[in-house]
Amino acid sequence: MTTTQHQLDLPTLVATFVAAIEARDADTLAAAYAEDAVVTLLDRDHPPSAPLTLTGREAIHEWYRDVCGRNVDHRVPVLVQDGGGFAFEEQCQYADGGRVVCVAVATVVDGLISRQTGSQTWD
Repeated sequence: MTTTQHQLDLPTLVATFVAAIEARDADTLAAAYAEDAVVTLLDRDHPPSAPLTLTGREAIHEWYRDVCGRNVDHRVPVLVQDGGGFAFEEQCQYADGGRVVCVAVATVVDGLISRQTGSQTWD
């Protein structure tokens, strides 16, 4: 799949990103990242000394295809943005009642996410 880079103003990028999280839309989420973007995730399996690092839009897209392919409800109840990026809280709930919470900070350059760091915890 070829994804065209869309340079959006920050409020539009953020609104599109949040809507895509809540709709479990992996393609739209991946399109929000620069080709050379880096996503770093910290959790019980990936501590600060060995984080999960996704480099490049295709690796990020693969990760989102996995996450969005699960039967999980996603909500973004907290969102903060400034001129250089945004931070958000994502709350997820599996059909069996299990929950996941992720808090992330994203840096935006030229209308696309260039770097994102998130910390997640789950039941």
